[in-house]
Amino acid sequence: MFNDKTLLITGGTGSFGHAVLDRFVNTDIGEIRVFSRDEKKQDDMRHHYQINFPDKIDKLKFYIGDVRDARSVDIAMSGVDFVFQAAALKQVPSCEFFPIEAVKTNILGTDNVVSGAVRAGVKKVVCLSTDKAAYPINAMGMSKALMEKTFVALSRTVDPEKTLICGTRYGNVMCSRGSVIPLFIDQMKSGQPLTITEPLMTRFMMSLEEAVELVLFAFENANTGDLMVQKAPACTIGLLAETLQEMFGIQGSIRTIGIRHGEKMHETLLTAEENAHAVDEGDFYRVPADSRSLNYDNYFSEGEQKSKDGTFASDNTYQLSKEELKEKLLVLPYVKQKLENWG
Repeated sequence: MFNDKTLLITGGTGSFGHAVLDRFVNTDIGEIRVFSRDEKKQDDMRHHYQINFPDKIDKLKFYIGDVRDARSVDIAMSGVDFVFQAAALKQVPSCEFFPIEAVKTNILGTDNVVSGAVRAGVKKVVCLSTDKAAYPINAMGMSKALMEKTFVALSRTVDPEKTLICGTRYGNVMCSRGSVIPLFIDQMKSGQPLTITEPLMTRFMMSLEEAVELVLFAFENANTGDLMVQKAPACTIGLLAETLQEMFGIQGSIRTIGIRHGEKMHETLLTAEENAHAVDEGDFYRVPADSRSLNYDNYFSEGEQKSKDGTFASDNTYQLSKEELKEKLLVLPYVKQKLENWG
């Protein structure tokens, strides 16, 4: 489906954008456009692919812009076939202190991207969301929850034969920018104790490659307005810290510092309300858009009877053992490189 097509990745200099480029740079895709506001990261990315993929660099195009600026989005969108909307503010503490900034990027920015895609006649748009959007308690999660509502609402107004709009929701991506694994490794390298918020806190565990697989699954299988959710395994933060220490041969201490602003003990990927009408797709759930109209008179006398099967959360999903977690960590390029260079 991507042969000779043009793909736009918003927020393309982030971890997800790098993973997509690694996946597609050697394929027959026609052009990949990287859209972001950070010229330094774009320059670093350009040089990396010039050195490592010199015969493919011509298919990579870099666009400076901001999803908050609809005009810069429209410029990058012209002639695009498919869009992966990955631009977002993702740091929970930052969004807690600057919630309006999260609104501008995560909600209004997504509206600019999806609306621009519709205007440009883009065939498919996949918007990336997070487990923090389910039962959100922090500004980042709330903005992502409204981001989901935004693309679903837009999907109702557009002919899917012209532009299909869907989304994905996934949990913690191991070794992504700002994640805890690089922090733990840096602390071990400098001889510091590992600082964890709460040993029994659980988080979903998935690799960047698995995040890309989810987006591609949504790209190929989603109907317009669908939200695709991956059935990811999880582990406790305490087990993650202990496993990394064992892998690197460190017998240092672990210090509990307490839960930070806006954090949960456990994350949810699928709410009970979504689970009531979700479709089990094997390794994924498909949550269809609510197709009811605004005429709520139909529901005053009788509602819809649907059973609630419970949530899909990081404390009731499959829990990784230490050996299983070690296997997942050992396939991560970042961890492999650090182990090779250790000492």
